[in-house]
Amino acid sequence: MLRSNRLMQTLSAALALTLVASCGGTTKGSEQAQGDGGNATEREADPNAEIKEGLKIAFLPKEIDNPYEVLVDEGGIEAVEELKGEGKEVGPSDASASSQVSYINTLIQQRQDAIVIAANDPNAVAPALKDAMSKGIAVVTYDSDAAPDARQIFVNQADSEEIGRSQVKLMSDQIGGSGKIAILSATPNATNQNTWIEFMKDELTKPEYANVELVKVAYGDDDDQKSFQEAQGLLQSIPDLKGIISPTTVGISAAARYISSSPYKGKVKLTGLGTPNQMRQFVKDGTVTEFALWNPVELGYLAGYAAAALASGQISGKEGETFEAGKLGERTIGENGEIILGPPTTFNADNIDDFNF
Repeated sequence: MLRSNRLMQTLSAALALTLVASCGGTTKGSEQAQGDGGNATEREADPNAEIKEGLKIAFLPKEIDNPYEVLVDEGGIEAVEELKGEGKEVGPSDASASSQVSYINTLIQQRQDAIVIAANDPNAVAPALKDAMSKGIAVVTYDSDAAPDARQIFVNQADSEEIGRSQVKLMSDQIGGSGKIAILSATPNATNQNTWIEFMKDELTKPEYANVELVKVAYGDDDDQKSFQEAQGLLQSIPDLKGIISPTTVGISAAARYISSSPYKGKVKLTGLGTPNQMRQFVKDGTVTEFALWNPVELGYLAGYAAAALASGQISGKEGETFEAGKLGERTIGENGEIILGPPTTFNADNIDDFNF
């Protein structure tokens, strides 16, 4: 059946609400000095302001060794360096919101000019991010948002609804429009994952998916080994499972690794969100037919330019403001401070060798 107005209102409300010691872990990039003062939340934008040189911008991923987020942050640091600033990547070794809070507090003490974060939990990191903004530090989220009042800009990889609905279509096409499917997600509180899953569930209510049944949502916590085990568990506990959607690069690659050497290869379909370099071998050996993703380096690059423009006072995060994002051109801030990178690309055997990230 067609989605109701009530459901869409609920989804929109959820999006609006959730888009959201020592830090003895790894630090990548250059070390930082003191940042600017002032209250970032009270700054008025001056579109004619010059980008400040020497900006200190820190990128805080969900976890430091996540291959996808390494690429994102490399793109962000590239942007900062183009603008003659100093960028670095810091973060926890586990996808933990409490660990992120510790890093945020340290970055505040270091007086960074901007913090760019992929939030593990939209609300758990909010108090620390609000503290950062109150001390004049610009806050940009990417990939997985924080609570909207805890950041000024959210750089979204693609339209959330498009991602969720397109994942269902990819899976349905591969299983012939009929059968049981499961979702292998990241962490239970990941804003982006939960938003996509809600749109997936809504898409499945349409008549064309009447014979596609979502039987379980599992969580691999963006951990390779746990995701591998969760994929194994899904296939062993649901013997007639036809397919798995894993909208997380860690999850889809771990699931593909399990399926590729199991009796399920060629029988159970796998799609989701992954990088071409991670998934190339599994496409070539027939484990995976098609999957999707945007360019993670460009996502970080856009976030880096947005953070620099915000920290320089060119923009404040209000809808309709524009800024130049280097090789990505002019970008406009949308509703609720959101900037969208662009639509995802679908990868298969015909085009996967055209991409290298």
